[in-house]
Amino acid sequence: MTVAPETEARNVLVTGGNRGIGLAIARAFAAQGDRVAVTYRSGEPPEGLIGVTCEVTDSASVEAAFAAAEAALGGPIEVLVANAGITRDTLLMRMSDEDFQGVVDTNLTGAFRCARRASKGMIRLRRGRIIFISSVVGLYGSPGQANYAASKAGLVGLARSITRELGGRGITANVVAPGFIETDMTAELAPQTRAQYQAAIPAGRFAQAEEVASAVTFLASPQAAYISGAIIPVDGGLGMGH
Repeated sequence: MTVAPETEARNVLVTGGNRGIGLAIARAFAAQGDRVAVTYRSGEPPEGLIGVTCEVTDSASVEAAFAAAEAALGGPIEVLVANAGITRDTLLMRMSDEDFQGVVDTNLTGAFRCARRASKGMIRLRRGRIIFISSVVGLYGSPGQANYAASKAGLVGLARSITRELGGRGITANVVAPGFIETDMTAELAPQTRAQYQAAIPAGRFAQAEEVASAVTFLASPQAAYISGAIIPVDGGLGMGH
């Protein structure tokens, strides 16, 4: 069967799309002609993009954000990029229940809440793309990040379960797992620490946020219609074999 190319602009929602990787993803979709909304928790939405406030740990807030985005975009969300996430790093024996639960509730359960809401419109349309932004840490592991790694690993099971449940309805669910990315946070690393991290990466450098965005827009493209339940690493080879 030949997959017909999509030529019309789609309605795209990127959670946590007001900065960093999320903003790069949102701008990449907008650059190719899609209608894009981003969620944010505070401050102002990025210039040129529709912004809706959302707290992904609250189902009512997720519902309100989707309703506002769909009203602004003119229809159901056709592409969801679940990117919103937090970290609360500390060693296992010092990690509180709140440290663990808070990260999992935002990074994993928050992604579930958004995917659940997005699926309603996608099922009616009989098409849709759900893309979860995980991390190399989710499969590679990292000391002091048991909560973060667990939450990001959980996105793989979520995507694969959605694939088996909704794959017959023209909906795909995939995971993009970035490694070290050039962000404000990595720019503040001490030179020695940065050099140590880079030495572990076969590519010998950190990625640009736009390189993650390229993987995401590909997974949302017609060319990726037969890819679902996959993990696409964007880590310069850091997590090979995982």
